[in-house]
Amino acid sequence: MSKQAVTAVVNGESVTFLASPTQSLLAALRDELGLIGTKEGCSSGDCGACSIRLDGRLVCSCLVLAPEAEGRRIETVEGIAEQGALHPVQQQFLEHAALQCGFCTPGLLVAAKDLLERNADPSESEIRFALAGNLCRCTGYDKVVRAVQAAAAQLRGGAVTTPTRGVAATTTMRGAAAQEQAR
Repeated sequence: MSKQAVTAVVNGESVTFLASPTQSLLAALRDELGLIGTKEGCSSGDCGACSIRLDGRLVCSCLVLAPEAEGRRIETVEGIAEQGALHPVQQQFLEHAALQCGFCTPGLLVAAKDLLERNADPSESEIRFALAGNLCRCTGYDKVVRAVQAAAAQLRGGAVTTPTRGVAATTTMRGAAAQEQAR
């Protein structure tokens, strides 16, 4: 089967890659562009491991054909950090130990960032609903939810609850920044 050239903006950069008409966007991202952060879990859109943003909309890349990406904007987990600095969602996942094996983490990060761009102050039930399409067999989701709540607070410039040796310590981002400047 002959391949066709597909041009898209991936993580802010214009790229052109070759894809067969039946190749999934997931396969093209991993195999043609070397963006291996996006994972293949089920190949049927049920697990969320392959979640990406396509033209600002959260989708399962295993369900999109690569040629459909022509002229579109794609954001993968590799595009979340900006200029080498972790996005608050990534930072809070680390601080709240919201990952274990890590297989589902890229999809959860993309879905969480998508939620926070649409809703700056989501409730716990809104977070759980937004992440319901992302399956995780390790974490039990509570740490994931707490990490998203903390990232939302950080993005709003409010109080952030950071777990410290089993005890939650609350700091204000403005206060933490002031302490950092005083050093």
